Amino acid sequence: MIEALFTNKKTAALLSILSNLSLIILKLITGFLTGSVSIISEAIHSGSDLLASFITFIAVNKADKPADSDHPFGHGKYEDVAGFIEGSLIILASLYIIYEVIKKLSGEVEPVTNSLAGISVMGFSVLVNIGVSAYLFKVAKVTDSIAIYSDAEHLRTDIFSSLTVFAGLIIIQFTGLHIIDAIIATIVAMIIMNTGYKICKQTMNDILDGSLPQKEVELLDMVIKSHINHGISGIKEIKTRKSGKDKEINMILLVDGNLTVSSAHEICDKIENEIENKLGNTKITIHVEPAKNADNSCQKVNI
Repeated sequence: MIEALFTNKKTAALLSILSNLSLIILKLITGFLTGSVSIISEAIHSGSDLLASFITFIAVNKADKPADSDHPFGHGKYEDVAGFIEGSLIILASLYIIYEVIKKLSGEVEPVTNSLAGISVMGFSVLVNIGVSAYLFKVAKVTDSIAIYSDAEHLRTDIFSSLTVFAGLIIIQFTGLHIIDAIIATIVAMIIMNTGYKICKQTMNDILDGSLPQKEVELLDMVIKSHINHGISGIKEIKTRKSGKDKEINMILLVDGNLTVSSAHEICDKIENEIENKLGNTKITIHVEPAKNADNSCQKVNI
């Protein structure tokens, strides 16, 4: 039962939607009652989280569909596209925080009339997002879902921004120094922007069929080389890419020309099983060609 809780991407995405919707309503009510522009801004930021959660929910539903005639390689790219959109939203959220900082420094923001209510709401928001994002990170790790991971990162940015407002309200309550709130917000905005950039970079690499991370490629190479002189004579070519959670691997292996088709197939099955055990979620296509001679050493891998 507990294991199923961390393997259901749809449940995780739905929980994210419900938590974001609840926090938006709470922040909007508190923001208007206290006259806090920063809390209202946080409600708008949570709105971007809600949009991201909807995108994730749609993406994981689409990505889980089996391959069909229109998408013979499956629908995994939906998760990659969703991750890129969410990374972009994270960057936009950081720019919005900077915009709010500029407004505060220019004196456009009105004083808060009841900072204690705001402190309570923002503290509650931080705790909720810590719990939900931790759960989403766990689900993302178990399912290797880039969409769920991006949604978790998006919620983590909300934790940072909520903490900024939380700290700012406390400072205002005791000192009235608005400039410290602006400095903290700027630092957090830079951290959030860096997170969004990393997500966009990773997901764009997958969308454009970039190769798997070097660490995974090295594991792949190691598995194949362990079969050298045991039926495999060398590696002619390896191509890798990622589509959603699936790692797609195409390779051309050189084998002893005297092997039967059945023996060559058996060796390929062993290699596929070993790769699956080490990398997980793999789709492997192996083409074998006869080596020119039995002593052919392992060639340099073209990746």
